[in-house]
Amino acid sequence: MNIHEDKSKERLIGKPRLSRRKMLAILGSTGAALAAGSTVVWATSHQAGNGNMQMTLLELTTAQNLEENQVIRTTGYYTAGDGGGAEYIVRTAQLPEDGGSVINLQNGLQAHLLAGQSVNYYMFGAKGDGVNDDGVQIKKAHVYANSAKLPVVQLTGEFWIKQTNLITIQTNVQWGQTILHIDESYNTRDKQRFLISSAKPQQTITLSAADKASLLSKLKPGTTIISELAPYKNCLVIVADSNDRIGIRAGYQGNTGWAKEELFAVEEHGRIIGDIAWTFQNYTSLIAYPCDDHYLVVDGGTIYLSGDNPGQNQGYWYNGFTVSRSRTIIRNQWVGLEPGNADISLEPRHGFYTFSRSYDVTLENVRLLPWEKNRPGTDQDVLHGTYGIGGSRVLNATFRNVTAEGSTIHWGVFGTNLFKNFRVENCRLNRIDVHFHCWNLYVRDSEIGYHGFTLTGGGDLFVENTKRFGNDFLSFRQDYGAKWDGHIRLTNCRLVVTNPNSEARALNFSPSNFDYKYPIGYGQSIRVHNFVFDYVANPAGTGVCRVMKTAAFSATSQGHRLFFPQLIEFVGVTVTGRDKGVRIMEIPDPFGYDVRKSGGYDDQQVRTNCHMRFENIQCEKTPVQASQSATHVNFLLGGLGSAPYTDDRALYPKIEMINCGDLFVHFKGASADVRMAGCRVNSIDAYEGGPMRGRIVFDACDIQADVVEDNKNFYFLSPTHGVTFLNCTIHPPIVDGTARPDLLARYEFIDVNNKLQHSHLNTRLSKALHDYFATAGISVLPEYIDMLKSHHEKDSIWMARRKGSTADRPAPSKFQSEIGYLYYDTDLGRMIVWNGTAWALPAAETGSGHFYGAVNAQTPAGGAVLKRAEGHPTQEVLMTRAGRLTACISHIAAGSDTAATFDIWKNGQLWIGGLAAIGNAGETHSLPFPPAADPSFSANDRLGVRVHKPSSAEYNGTIDLLASYSDNL
Repeated sequence: MNIHEDKSKERLIGKPRLSRRKMLAILGSTGAALAAGSTVVWATSHQAGNGNMQMTLLELTTAQNLEENQVIRTTGYYTAGDGGGAEYIVRTAQLPEDGGSVINLQNGLQAHLLAGQSVNYYMFGAKGDGVNDDGVQIKKAHVYANSAKLPVVQLTGEFWIKQTNLITIQTNVQWGQTILHIDESYNTRDKQRFLISSAKPQQTITLSAADKASLLSKLKPGTTIISELAPYKNCLVIVADSNDRIGIRAGYQGNTGWAKEELFAVEEHGRIIGDIAWTFQNYTSLIAYPCDDHYLVVDGGTIYLSGDNPGQNQGYWYNGFTVSRSRTIIRNQWVGLEPGNADISLEPRHGFYTFSRSYDVTLENVRLLPWEKNRPGTDQDVLHGTYGIGGSRVLNATFRNVTAEGSTIHWGVFGTNLFKNFRVENCRLNRIDVHFHCWNLYVRDSEIGYHGFTLTGGGDLFVENTKRFGNDFLSFRQDYGAKWDGHIRLTNCRLVVTNPNSEARALNFSPSNFDYKYPIGYGQSIRVHNFVFDYVANPAGTGVCRVMKTAAFSATSQGHRLFFPQLIEFVGVTVTGRDKGVRIMEIPDPFGYDVRKSGGYDDQQVRTNCHMRFENIQCEKTPVQASQSATHVNFLLGGLGSAPYTDDRALYPKIEMINCGDLFVHFKGASADVRMAGCRVNSIDAYEGGPMRGRIVFDACDIQADVVEDNKNFYFLSPTHGVTFLNCTIHPPIVDGTARPDLLARYEFIDVNNKLQHSHLNTRLSKALHDYFATAGISVLPEYIDMLKSHHEKDSIWMARRKGSTADRPAPSKFQSEIGYLYYDTDLGRMIVWNGTAWALPAAETGSGHFYGAVNAQTPAGGAVLKRAEGHPTQEVLMTRAGRLTACISHIAAGSDTAATFDIWKNGQLWIGGLAAIGNAGETHSLPFPPAADPSFSANDRLGVRVHKPSSAEYNGTIDLLASYSDNL
């Protein structure tokens, strides 16, 4: 290279000479073209009396003494030091002039820019005077940077973009503290201001019939490798079937929904990133969008918008960035209105940042603004949603430390569709919205403003350490089916209720009864831990707090069943700022849900397929109402006991309520396995058109009705599999605001000293009840205390006394006619027992009657009456109870004749006759009864004995009648 050292040509004033090495570094690829020889000079001019002056690019265009291959260094574009100084090589080639990279000179020459490591906007003639449309020069700078693969570095300056659109960015940009003013009066409906794009074109994927069939077989949930797409690694692939329409939008007449569509990134050997949510039968398009192999970063800058978007009722307008390049990072930007300006647009905007068909994009350390929509006076309203962030078909987007907040006049900053693997970290946004098909959303350490979360989709929905201002923490979009087909987790979150007299909800699922053309429902599992409803700013708020709201139907009128979670777990849900607590949820129709798991009910058990666990919930003390009212309930599982379940995949829940405070709950005639622990149960209804199908267990609960008088029972407990009370305390009912222990029997299951239903272990009566009975002079009997201590549902529900007078003996029905039931009869002074048919002594008693006498030849022919005692009036024994004779014992005195016979008389009539004496004198023998004789007698029968002596000899002896009395009393 011939570098002239003639100072009259070079005229380097106070500047070091460029070395050949440095010049080649500056020239880059152009250096080879200069190797044949060129000169490097400062562009100068000569002014009389002032010596040589260095020239700007504008002055260079009039210079006459330039030669081809000279390398010229300018001091500025318009004026020295204006930032537009650059180096150029003089050429004779005639390229299109762009005012920056190619400059027309005198004598048919051109100056071609040697940009070095970067370019800036001043090099292309941007003025920054507020009059010039600097967008023209900015766009030229980026065209050149894109072609030369150079970054744009513009760390300072102030520029005005007016009519210019489609400023395409394909290289890194450093804006630093540069200020850009965008005149929104020149916004258009079809062109972005900035377009961040890839230089790589999209590719339509064409497969053989066999490969297509194989691909379709893999386009389904759970697939992680699609080998047929391995040639398209490092691409974002979007597959769509326009003939299979889903997501029909409710409330929009004629809406045809979306093509069934999926997007995922392809890595080595066809490994895909991004869950597949749908199953495909066919597709109409399969397109690969190549991802660049480096990140493009747009860093810094302050952007002022004029706020005066044009038009009215024409549609959506562009005003900022569209990002259609994968691996793009935008960071450290501030976006707002011009000082003193207001948003006066009557038209909606697409989104200052709009992301489209891109993978792995980040928005970080950015402040932007939502747009006004609902202004005072409807004539100034924007008719459609207007957005600060928009986009669709984006995979792996991260928003970190992004702020976009406003008042209730502003519309939600978000308006997106088809966002997958979306992360929001440490942001403050007035809304996070995905209209159609969000998949995997992770939000942490953020604040979400008045327009909240409005979502549909599936996958993971994990929100952590996040605060929301409004009345719904998570609201699932009704127009797209209010669906989430995945796992929902809310951890350490807070809802600051802004409309305190309206209902507030942690989860709001309210779909329309409509055919959305895809399954809708409430997730696969839901966990809400440590959630706070915050009324600190509105302590007088009267609105209801509800943890989860669902629709009144479980299947649409078209017969499409809603899916229901297999797990719902709410733990640590509280209210701060007011005393009124929360209601959990209402499920009025469990029969048609699809839990996607087998369950069922029979006469033995409930085979549960859903576990609901509610623990440490600050439940609302509901307004006082009739016991069966469903107007205000903490929990409702509705349905008639006679209503059929669709099949074994319908809802058969296991429900646990632990430390939930006051509970007014209904299970009606539904099927469930319920356990309540540590709760105060104000009312419970387990009957509606038939009994609840299942069981209920109360563990360490306080049972106290608080109702209005409607002359009905306060509790209705009749589940088919029984009720168990463990360590529970029964309190007097409160009726119309007054404690009424006298109405305790209307609890249905308890009537002190009379009745106790269901199974009990260590059930207690409260002190208030004991005090009431003591004051009324009523003792709670030990027998009833025993029932409270331990009572089985198969035991008699009636209390049976164990002690009392003969008149107080319990009816057998009260102890289920249990054979062996003991009762102490105070009138008898002895224990008696029920033998199955009558009260009896615990063991049979015996007795005897002793008779004596003698007969001789002078005895009348009819025989002699044996004596009971001398002077006895009847010489008979009175039998006080019924029984039977068991023996007749004869003793013949020594020396007596043994030939004698005996007759036993009853009530003055011969009963058993012809008992012949046997044995010898001086002996005792039992005389057998004749075979036909019936030795039974009745109570109050009188028995006597007569003896006959046919011979003349004398008889002298005794007869003892032995009797066994019946144990019946």
